Amino acid sequence: MKNNNIGIAVIGSGRIGSLRARLSAKHPSVNFLAISDINFDNAKKLSEISGADFYSSNNDEVISRPEVTAVIVSSPEGEHVAPICKALELGKPVLVEKPISLTLEDADKILEVLNKTKGDLKIGYSRRYKECFLRAKEQMLHGRLGKVIGGTTRVYNSRAQAFNILERDLHATPVLDILTYYVDLMCWFLEGDRPVEVVARGNKEIFKGYEADDVTWAIVTFESGAVINFGVSYALPTHYPTLGQSDRVELLGKDGVMIIDDDHHDHIIYSEKGIPHAYMPNHEVNMAFLGSNTGGDWAVGNFWGPLANETRAWLDYLATGAPTIHTTPQQARITLETTIAIVRAVETGQSIKLPLLN
Repeated sequence: MKNNNIGIAVIGSGRIGSLRARLSAKHPSVNFLAISDINFDNAKKLSEISGADFYSSNNDEVISRPEVTAVIVSSPEGEHVAPICKALELGKPVLVEKPISLTLEDADKILEVLNKTKGDLKIGYSRRYKECFLRAKEQMLHGRLGKVIGGTTRVYNSRAQAFNILERDLHATPVLDILTYYVDLMCWFLEGDRPVEVVARGNKEIFKGYEADDVTWAIVTFESGAVINFGVSYALPTHYPTLGQSDRVELLGKDGVMIIDDDHHDHIIYSEKGIPHAYMPNHEVNMAFLGSNTGGDWAVGNFWGPLANETRAWLDYLATGAPTIHTTPQQARITLETTIAIVRAVETGQSIKLPLLN
């Protein structure tokens, strides 16, 4: 261990912030934990659960604590800029939840501070840390598919979770907040090959009154000529059995094909007592696809899965300097730009060229 005296500040005590706080508290190199939330009672509650050393409703106060050496930003998507910039200006490494922001203007503010401070910022696209996608990346590194010529990825979830997300932030639509995971994955699999054009269509019947579409499908062309189809619908019935993202990813190459079925039909439970939804504590289903919780699952006293893998990898990086596969700020901006282009293509009915001019 190079650093056995890590102090972590967690900004935001929602579901993901709570998980990261509890995982941080268990890491052998973390000796100080601070919690911040705009709601003082929520900060206090998470502090008690995680055994934190300090809590406050003032982000700057928590980030500025001398014991804090690194910061996790788990605030709502539209509130990332201020805590990230504060931490970077104080020379503290940051892990922020995806997406880096909801607008290119905010993303560029963050990148400007990052460049000025020569800071350390990683974006939490936890899909990269799911075992099936790690295996997929390994095959891509070995070049076993040859040149990728096309592919598809789509993700489904229930409207119960969609409304929960939209109530938190009206702008955190399924495209900007969820499909972003899969744009990031495809850009990672095709690393070095960036999107250059988007055509997309959407439909709205269920999410009337919101910016979100019920379903969105996009065709994205990459510099190499690869054509990737992206699809998202968070409008499945309220009690559909998924507890998170049900997804499928396919890659077609000149020398091979790779198909990843992540729909979770392999582990089903039915209970008259009901199965609680990890993301929404007041929502439960009678039948559930176990393993579909996006971040992972609590089992035998610990948390397992992509978000746990990602958090532990970042903490190990702080302690030992071991490299990670977290999304870089530059990669995150390309992903944000692509999802914004998908939204614009739906709104205008026109193809959108990348990079965006404004």
